[in-house]
Amino acid sequence: MKILFIGDLYGDPGVDMIEKYLPELKQTYKPNLVIVNAENAAQGRGINKAIYKKLMSLGVSMITMGNWTWGNKELFEFIDDANIIRPFNYREAPGDGYKMINYNHQRICIINALGRTFMNANLEDPFTGIKAIIEKEKPDVSFVDFHAEATSEKVALGHYLDGLVDVIVGTHTHVPTADNRKLPKGTLYITDVGMTGPLDGIIGVDQTIVINRFLNGFSTPNRVADGPKQLNAVLIDLQKQTIDRIHIESETV
Repeated sequence: MKILFIGDLYGDPGVDMIEKYLPELKQTYKPNLVIVNAENAAQGRGINKAIYKKLMSLGVSMITMGNWTWGNKELFEFIDDANIIRPFNYREAPGDGYKMINYNHQRICIINALGRTFMNANLEDPFTGIKAIIEKEKPDVSFVDFHAEATSEKVALGHYLDGLVDVIVGTHTHVPTADNRKLPKGTLYITDVGMTGPLDGIIGVDQTIVINRFLNGFSTPNRVADGPKQLNAVLIDLQKQTIDRIHIESETV
């Protein structure tokens, strides 16, 4: 089985990149499942129904989210019937924190979790929570999108769940890491896949806004950066036990 996971879509540039390059990626790598983190797809704040429908029409199998899950209130209207997984460790939230799907006679568990370090949210423990889900469902294949700020928390989760889950991909920082590897007990892991959206912004945001915030302390609303775009993804091959990074840059879309 091959799984293509595309890192955090950020605004229209991210949606444009997946619209342009996903057909080519599917043709080249022939993934069985396509999973996309889209918590920033609606101009950095959550996802709306139009973007959801577009991603489904492009052949995305499942969408994962993160700390901006509820950034667009439109999601409340359709999350219960959508192929969207919000972080399971939100307390008493609508939607599903994980989903079980059947593919080629295999039961696949896809889990979305939020880290707790530097996150301003009331969250249940992702470590023991993920373990409990796996022990309850006993899936044939398990995939975790761990949306977290701290590198140490991501690495710690990787080793805690090593051998218990098949794949752990980190998201949230928008900065891709080069530590994609197979952990000692067999889990395929990467600390952060990176983002799909503006290339020359500051984690997707217009440079001027962020730099002025550091220089002057001005709290100006974020604006999605213009200019060149990027796509960051990983291809997981469970048969070969590999996790490989994919990076594409585009001047125009």
